[in-house]
Amino acid sequence: MKVPKLTDRSALEPLLNNGWALDTGRDAITKTYIFRNFIEAFGFMTRAALWAEKWDHHPEWSNVYKTVDVTLTTHDADGLTELDIKLARKMDSLI
Repeated sequence: MKVPKLTDRSALEPLLNNGWALDTGRDAITKTYIFRNFIEAFGFMTRAALWAEKWDHHPEWSNVYKTVDVTLTTHDADGLTELDIKLARKMDSLI
């Protein structure tokens, strides 16, 4: 099932005020999470992965030691959708 592209961009405001940023190269949002150590970073990724799998919406992300870089976009819609907003909120709640 194709998810419609986000038309009401006001839903992004709370995320942008909480450390998310618009990706200048495409219709996506990004955020860098920094933890105290690798175990905390990996634990966050594990918790987020469970939600991503449950919602069948997977982030683009990378981890180097205590830093996790996340990009959210919906590839099927070629841009941001409600799924990205939902996953970003969930990820913020997991820290």
